[in-house]
Amino acid sequence: MFKHVRPLVFFPTFFILISAIIASFIDLDAFLKCASAINNYLLSHFAWFLSSMSLMMVVTAAIVYASPLGRVRIGGEDAEPLLSLRQLFSITICTTIAVGALFWATAEPLYHIYSPPASLGLAPGSGEAKLFAMGNIFLEWGITPYAIYGVPAILFALMFYNQKAPFSVTSLLYPLFGNRLGGSNSALRQIIDSLCLYSLVAGMASSLGTGSISLAGALKQIFPVLKDYNSFTLGAVMAAIVVTFALSAISGLKKGIAKLSNINTGMMLGTIIFVFIFGPTALILNFGVESMGYYFNEFFRLSLFTGAAAGDPWPGWWPVFYWAVWFSWAPISSLFLGRILKGYTVRTSILMIIVLPALFSMMWMTILGTTAMDIDAATNGSLNALLNANGVDSVLYETFRSLPISSVMVVVLFLVGFLNYVTAADSSTDAISNLCTDGVFSENVESNISLPQKLIWASVIGTTSFIMVNFTGLKGVKMLANLGGFPAAIVCSLAMCALLKLVYTTSVQEAKKTKSVELPPSAQELETREYQRAS
Repeated sequence: MFKHVRPLVFFPTFFILISAIIASFIDLDAFLKCASAINNYLLSHFAWFLSSMSLMMVVTAAIVYASPLGRVRIGGEDAEPLLSLRQLFSITICTTIAVGALFWATAEPLYHIYSPPASLGLAPGSGEAKLFAMGNIFLEWGITPYAIYGVPAILFALMFYNQKAPFSVTSLLYPLFGNRLGGSNSALRQIIDSLCLYSLVAGMASSLGTGSISLAGALKQIFPVLKDYNSFTLGAVMAAIVVTFALSAISGLKKGIAKLSNINTGMMLGTIIFVFIFGPTALILNFGVESMGYYFNEFFRLSLFTGAAAGDPWPGWWPVFYWAVWFSWAPISSLFLGRILKGYTVRTSILMIIVLPALFSMMWMTILGTTAMDIDAATNGSLNALLNANGVDSVLYETFRSLPISSVMVVVLFLVGFLNYVTAADSSTDAISNLCTDGVFSENVESNISLPQKLIWASVIGTTSFIMVNFTGLKGVKMLANLGGFPAAIVCSLAMCALLKLVYTTSVQEAKKTKSVELPPSAQELETREYQRAS
């Protein structure tokens, strides 16, 4: 089982998770206080870095799309696509931010409307606060997070397929550092991979925990006899998610993740069409257009808003916090996304994993968010009161109770949420297990060489999440994941520079009027040249 394991990647994350659980058992308050202090320090002192880098990811995606590098086909000119465009779009939607978007679409607008940033002088509940709320949601759930995922994913695809670089986060750094990072199993490469790995595993444990709570709440909506959920209910939900994504992992990419993502995307599309038709259609269209105008007009201001001028902590609670979360997941998630881009040009890849998913996410947020705002306004703030009393998921289900066939739609929402967690967990576990396994090659994308590790990680993440939810609390493991956003942001920033270097190289080739745009020498060619020099 451990024959192909990369030990410096696999074992450190285990020790970190075990240490976190033990520390939280010994003294939960002290553990949370320490993690919170570090988290707050980083958010307050490095907000400028997270905000500027998130904006630069969007700018970089635009530069790459317009450059000659955009015409390069991932895997070479004769490469055949692994997935159809529909599958690629569906997988991107379901394996990135759709899990959070499902539950936050109705709740987050209310937070921003009733508690806008004090430094902007917006009156709570005002029209200006509503525009700000939706504009900020477009920022946090639109093209910026998809660019944070997409830029390193495209670079990894080029390195992995065209340059034959190893399946490693450090392959993102290859255009900058070359062979100075060592071979595919060098200690330095494994340590960097492990640092990025721990934040994703902790984040998955936290996400599975919060997801199980939300889904258990949905079961209570479907079956009123379940007056409240307990450890058994949460454990049953977690077990169902873990078993389902383990079966999906066994089925492989095309039969597992791809099929589940297609089903889930279809259900999500059907959900927002239903809400659009039976909800406040005219208001959705009018407010959506107005909010889009506000977002485009204020894009740079919102992107770089740190609250420093007025000492406002609000950005650290919302956008800057989100940037830390997205960055913490991006390096490992980009390995999975990059691996499924084979056969498409860079330009097509940008459209399919950044632009179109961002538009879908913004449409989802507009339709559900506007509907929730309209219901809240018509009922004198009832949804906001429910939010403060019962939490985020309660607002989603209460919103749908105001629409026709609510009992059916609550079941649909449960299934959408369940499949979202399964596909997200499946894709992340796929990347994690491949990262921990020696011998993953581009020609072997459906290989089961890392299948035992997929099952191990599925069990470990599920067990960790169950223990944290029931005995210690998820705040600690969530903070551990968020802390990973800072080193991960550095990795992503270097990846962005590496991709821009490739843009420069291909642009120079274009200026010299070469017959075709090519990438620099591959990793294997460079290793051969260095060997020849040494000889």
